[in-house]
Amino acid sequence: MSGETSGGSSLRLFKNREFIAVASTAFARSQAYSTILIALALYADIFQTTSTMEGLFGTAFAIVQLFIVLPLGRYIDTRNSKRILLFGLLLNVVVFIGFMFVENVTQVILVRVLQGTAASILWLTGMTVVGEISEESSRGLWIGTYNQVGALSSLIGDIFGGLLLYLYGFQETYIALSVVTVLAFISVLLFLRDNPGGRKDPEESSGRETIEMLLGRSAIKALVFFRLSFSVGKMAVITFLPIYAVTEFGINPFIVGGIMAGGKLTKSITQGKVGDWTDRVEHTHRFILAGALVYAVGTALIPLAGFAHVYIPDMIVNAFGEEMALPGAFFVLFAAYAVLGIGDSLRLPASMALFVGEGEQFDAVASSLSLRSIAWKVGQVGGPVFVGAIWDATSVLVAFWTASAFIVVSSIVFAMLYSAEPAPGEQVDAVSGD
Repeated sequence: MSGETSGGSSLRLFKNREFIAVASTAFARSQAYSTILIALALYADIFQTTSTMEGLFGTAFAIVQLFIVLPLGRYIDTRNSKRILLFGLLLNVVVFIGFMFVENVTQVILVRVLQGTAASILWLTGMTVVGEISEESSRGLWIGTYNQVGALSSLIGDIFGGLLLYLYGFQETYIALSVVTVLAFISVLLFLRDNPGGRKDPEESSGRETIEMLLGRSAIKALVFFRLSFSVGKMAVITFLPIYAVTEFGINPFIVGGIMAGGKLTKSITQGKVGDWTDRVEHTHRFILAGALVYAVGTALIPLAGFAHVYIPDMIVNAFGEEMALPGAFFVLFAAYAVLGIGDSLRLPASMALFVGEGEQFDAVASSLSLRSIAWKVGQVGGPVFVGAIWDATSVLVAFWTASAFIVVSSIVFAMLYSAEPAPGEQVDAVSGD
């Protein structure tokens, strides 16, 4: 076994300039995503939106992705992935410029559509490149570490993005995000090989035929169903937790970033190690099942923040020369998000590795990942609005527990479907080096 694939060797990948280049795109993308989520909570407060309208913040981001991910995956499989990454990074800078000038909730939603386009390009292309340039024996480690970089960046976005929004406001925050993105652009331009993916011959089979071949696999069908139903619950959490913190408890953006940091910290610490485990342990799909059930528990904990004042007294902390209120709800929300981070750490490396492995059978890694993405987008489009409407009609408790129920059901059905046809290599001893 190479040193690169040995246990606990995530740091060794940072000696690889190509990994640094592609990981820098995950860093730029994730930091922007997390920071803008906090900014959306501020926009919701400024424009006094309803929960249903707030759900559109998530739907707008996802709806464009729903339409582009399948043709985008085919395009990435047959074109120069490096150029596509560079274009996605430039488009992200355009998004930041757009957010600088929004004046109403409609404009926020329109810029979110553009952000969804840029995020799809960067995520799908970046993950494809990681899958293509890594060796099969260390793919879980590469994917886990790549996700670990994204989680660490998302953590930084929560803390420093929230801090910039609190201290300086929107414009300075978006300028800082633009600088990070430009640095990632330079890294890809200088360090990533030309055409790192794109091995599929466009004449060999059409995009439709490729998708049909992938969907002929029972394992892919199970993974796609799981993604679709799980995303309803998770996207409700991602969209509404920061909004809930700001609008219900008056928590400032810096403290909101601290709440979200709970989950990002656990993800950034553990994903590389979990990715290494997926290279070594049989029945990789069980990581997905365990992670989803843990995520359901974290989701159910969120609305309990509304009862925290009965048991946990409010606190006042001094920071940056000012006093900040720290309500008891902060501690409940922080703990809930930490649990969510553990769930994601268990689930994500295994999910991505299984989709990459399925796609490799047909030299169509990006197309396989695009199926993974489009399944997510179906739930992401409807989930936030659906849960927001439930919140408006009933209560926050019913809304988040409905989201948790979606996750539990998706997990049970996935476990039943996946056992019919495991992914290649799952029925043999998969310990690396044997």
